[in-house]
Amino acid sequence: MVNWEKIKLKHYAALFFIVAFSWMNAQDAPADAVSGDAANGEALFNQHCAACHKLDSKLIGPALGGVAERLQDEQGLGVDWLRKWIKNNEELRASGDEYANQVFEEYNEVVMLPFEQLSDQEIDDIIYFTSNPPAPKEEKKAAAPATSATDNSLPLGALLIGFAVLASLLVWILFRVNTLVNLTKQEGGALETEQAESFAETFEKYKNVAYAGMGLITLLVLYGAWQFMIGIGVDKGYQPEQPIYFSHKIHAGEQGIDCQYCHSSAKYGKVSGIPSTNVCMNCHYQIQEYTGDYIEEGKSAEFYTEEIQKIYASAGFDPSNLTYSGEEDPIEWVRIHNMPDFVYFNHAQHVVAGGEAIKSAKGVEQVCFACHGQVDEMDEVKMANDFTMGWCIECHRETKVDMENEYNKEYYAQLHEKLKKQYGSEAEITVDAIGGLECGKCHY
Repeated sequence: MVNWEKIKLKHYAALFFIVAFSWMNAQDAPADAVSGDAANGEALFNQHCAACHKLDSKLIGPALGGVAERLQDEQGLGVDWLRKWIKNNEELRASGDEYANQVFEEYNEVVMLPFEQLSDQEIDDIIYFTSNPPAPKEEKKAAAPATSATDNSLPLGALLIGFAVLASLLVWILFRVNTLVNLTKQEGGALETEQAESFAETFEKYKNVAYAGMGLITLLVLYGAWQFMIGIGVDKGYQPEQPIYFSHKIHAGEQGIDCQYCHSSAKYGKVSGIPSTNVCMNCHYQIQEYTGDYIEEGKSAEFYTEEIQKIYASAGFDPSNLTYSGEEDPIEWVRIHNMPDFVYFNHAQHVVAGGEAIKSAKGVEQVCFACHGQVDEMDEVKMANDFTMGWCIECHRETKVDMENEYNKEYYAQLHEKLKKQYGSEAEITVDAIGGLECGKCHY
């Protein structure tokens, strides 16, 4: 007689061993066995991991491309170990885990933040992404800009020279004609002929027109000379080539970095300051290649990455092992905006005391844009305005005094009360009313 109870017991035992074996293998399964969402894993990686890790090379921490497979092959550790490390590596090290402490020491004992807020599935998504990264994007290279049409307009200098030559020629002709006329009038003169007399009559008839034309040309030459002289020192459009191609459109526009992060003294000093290489390295210690979507016409991602290497050369930084050699080579940036020595301009006064009022008057998001133009849209910065005295005065005449500036309200309280009594509490008081047109405010 068949013993059904023994058969059931054997089936249950077999089923138990199959489940147990599958569970044990799942704990040490390679990353390919981890089910996950690569797109979500990439988003989580960029949010939580990219500051310290890259997929293909070391950064602050090890490269994470295929990390689960490497752990399995080299250390015999499964995905479960990786989950514990990500959740709370400090707790894992405190438990005496040998490899966890080895990694900690290898990477200069830099403490990795715990990510206990991540669910197991989110961690699996990250692991799945590191083992199954998307195919690299096809390199975007913008076409070289089309050759612009030849500019046939003549510069002011060429026009002035032309007018001067023409005026000289007319003077010479008039001098020669006048000599001939005088000769024909002399009794028995060599040119006392019927043809010469006709020429003399014609000259007498039209000489006023000739003089008027010469006078007009003289006025044009003088006007051109005047325009040339008042244009001296006005460098609107000046755009020098810099030692490193720094795109403000990428940094201030695409990345949204505030101007004062790099030009930190603008709020507290007379000048805005040129950032040192150390300021660049605050970000580029980790950002070693350009991976952004925006690429200027005629440029490529490789071009931007090569420019980043120039920063490393200046700082004496080796990106392969994240060390500094101590051999620095300062970047010689070319200054674009530079007031003459006889002009006093204080950035702090405009940024702090007049910042909101200037933004309102000029209709800009940042006070910097009022003078320097839309820097966040410039690939290479250029001088956007004239920076003449008339340009500054016009700004003082149209910019209202900021009576509600909390940063300076107490400091300027007495002055503001005086202005309200003088002009009326509802009056629109502009900067010219507080000495904005006084010579001594800007010239000393």
